[in-house]
Amino acid sequence: MNQKALQTLEYHKIITQLTDYATSALGKQLCENLLPSSSLPEIIQAQQETADAVSRIRMKGNLSFSGCKDVTGSLKRLEIGSSLSIPEILAISSILTVSARAKAYGRHEESELPDDSLEELFRGLEPLTPVNTEIKRCILSEDEVSDEASPGLHKVRRAIKNAADKLHTQLNSILNSNRSYLQDAVITMRDGRYCLPVKAEYKNQVSGMVHDQSATGSTLFIEPMAVIKLNNEMRELEIAEQKEIEAVLASLSNQLIPYIEEIKINQSLLGQLDFIFAKAGLARHYKGSQPKFNDRGFISIKDGRHPLLDPQKVVPITLTLGKEFDLLIVTGPNTGGKTVSLKTVGLFTLMGQAGLHIPAFEGSELAVFDEVFADIGDEQSIEQSLSTFSAHMTNIVRILGQADSRSLCLFDELGAGTDPTEGAALAISILSFLHNMKCRTMATTHYSELKVFALSTPGVENACCEFNVETLQPTYRLLIGIPGKSNAFAISKKLGLPDYIIEDAKTHLEAEDEAFEDLLAHLEESRVTIEKEQAEIQAYKEEVTQLKSRLTQKEERLDERKDKLIRNATEEAQRILREAKETADQTIKQINKLSADSGLNRQLEAERTKLRDKLKDTDKKLAIKQKGPQQPVSPKKLKIGDGVKVLSMGLKGTVSTLPNAKGDLYVQMGILRSLVNIKDLELLHEQEITGPTLTGASGTRKGTGSGKSRIQMSKSATVSPEVNLIGMTVDEACAVLDKYLDDAYLSHLPSVRVVHGRGTGALKAGVHKYLKRLKYVKEFRLGEFGEGDSGVTIVTFK
Repeated sequence: MNQKALQTLEYHKIITQLTDYATSALGKQLCENLLPSSSLPEIIQAQQETADAVSRIRMKGNLSFSGCKDVTGSLKRLEIGSSLSIPEILAISSILTVSARAKAYGRHEESELPDDSLEELFRGLEPLTPVNTEIKRCILSEDEVSDEASPGLHKVRRAIKNAADKLHTQLNSILNSNRSYLQDAVITMRDGRYCLPVKAEYKNQVSGMVHDQSATGSTLFIEPMAVIKLNNEMRELEIAEQKEIEAVLASLSNQLIPYIEEIKINQSLLGQLDFIFAKAGLARHYKGSQPKFNDRGFISIKDGRHPLLDPQKVVPITLTLGKEFDLLIVTGPNTGGKTVSLKTVGLFTLMGQAGLHIPAFEGSELAVFDEVFADIGDEQSIEQSLSTFSAHMTNIVRILGQADSRSLCLFDELGAGTDPTEGAALAISILSFLHNMKCRTMATTHYSELKVFALSTPGVENACCEFNVETLQPTYRLLIGIPGKSNAFAISKKLGLPDYIIEDAKTHLEAEDEAFEDLLAHLEESRVTIEKEQAEIQAYKEEVTQLKSRLTQKEERLDERKDKLIRNATEEAQRILREAKETADQTIKQINKLSADSGLNRQLEAERTKLRDKLKDTDKKLAIKQKGPQQPVSPKKLKIGDGVKVLSMGLKGTVSTLPNAKGDLYVQMGILRSLVNIKDLELLHEQEITGPTLTGASGTRKGTGSGKSRIQMSKSATVSPEVNLIGMTVDEACAVLDKYLDDAYLSHLPSVRVVHGRGTGALKAGVHKYLKRLKYVKEFRLGEFGEGDSGVTIVTFK
């Protein structure tokens, strides 16, 4: 790509943003050197790598490559057998650490992510864990080598510690005995040797070597004769320590030599991965999508947003080029968005061919071009004695000499800066030449002649940037197929230019020009009307679609209910038929048996009577007739615990819940709890509801002599929704709570409030521990504001 187009379309600003997302030196270098490619396979590969990195970030979070340093120089020193310094070894260790982190990030289950284009890059990483572990064991930081790096170093450092202790003991003894001679009671160091700060007038009182003096000369730093030998020993030990450290570094360097190639590969792969993940980070920042690419010169941008404009304010554009037409002429007023549309198409092409995602809707398509040419902006140059027109024409001449069918040409205000008639004629000739060359071309203009040219030439299309004359504000919408107006008269009138001047200006327009502008105005009005009607039609279509969807769902539910009713009825009929058949077979056998003995007519008649009774019972089951309640039940008068009869079941029970808006409520009938409608209930005036017979552990029947137990109806009405345990011990509270929760659960209360107070928290803890053991407790929680806060626990039953 030519550098002028890259500069004109501000491609370098995209690269600057991309570089900020890379974290390693090599990754940043790859970002800075990124240029658009003209090879379709390379572009598709680069786009797929970016898309795969975006998917990985979305599924597993971002991957940091910080710590990946350039160790090329260190590896060259290793190749010639040199030992590396501590910072160099730590830099290689950092690369190995990042390699291990990246390789772990690259592993995934097949269910999480399918194999992608980055899989091979992650597999190629070699963390060299044993070597890296040894480096971390030996080197603690750039300034410190571990005592455990080698036995010799450990021995030397222990000797240094012992010598230092002896030295300090000796110096402290001297310091204490000669305190009056010293400027300060401290031990200091000069030239690597321990000294005492002696007052100048007492220098002869302390024998030793003078190493330094203060700026004023009042203090001399003297090494006492008694510690010179110890200082010499310390110096020798320090030299031995340095030799041991050099031996450790040499050993680590020798361990790295066999893996020079692996480290080079790691550095290269990490740089590539950092570069790819930087592209993914930029794509996520722009909320970009992966464009499709073709070599047919076809461009289709859906809701494209210029990446360098404020995303909150930029208006998306939608355009096509290269399919039905290869030349697009954009017209409209100044500041209407023509140049932005031009730059968006060019910048998207450069970004896409560089492997970057574009901020446009999914499904956008771009073409692969060998060259992108752009003549945008003021090219005036005083130094080169070029006017605006001359500078533009110089650039256009260069473009015409290099453009071909695989080029994208972008012109802003083509033919401007000279006589309008001649400029329009030149613009038509230039565009005709490029059109005949099959170049994909996009140009902006104010010339009406170019609008007519687009209307009358096959393969050339008009477009305009919409402008609201009422508000004097551009909408920045790009409209394909519609030539635009400059709206100079309307804008001038809104800005306060007198009407008589505007009317006089209109008289200077030729009749054909005025008629053409009026035609454009009528076309614009028609377009706005059609768009409104289309929006209304679309709204109606969506409403019809929703209604159709709801109707379909309703029909499906009705069909399901119908099928269920038919299935249940069929199963019931089959069951009754089976019972009838079994009864008939049994009766026939009995009749045949009794008929053999003519003296047993009475027994035969008894069997016939029994059969008739059985048939009557079956008829009752097949012909269920629901009768309404003798007196309708009022929802307002109904209370929990009232005795009712469910007419459709013929059973009696108690009210568990109050009816909802539809009149549905739960009724407890013995062990059966069923949802019924209030219209199917009849209120009972008796105080007790009969339930199933219960048998005690001893075999005796509990209840009345009729064999039916009585469930006291007053239970649910008298159980309070709250129990107060304040002032009780934990054992007393648990006993009271146990009986209360049993009564509340049997009364079908959905939840209750246990008041235990705050206090020391012992009672609350005991209550919570007890509640955890109850199987019929669904959950419990502390009260919220207005419920009693932490002094209350709300218990919910299953």
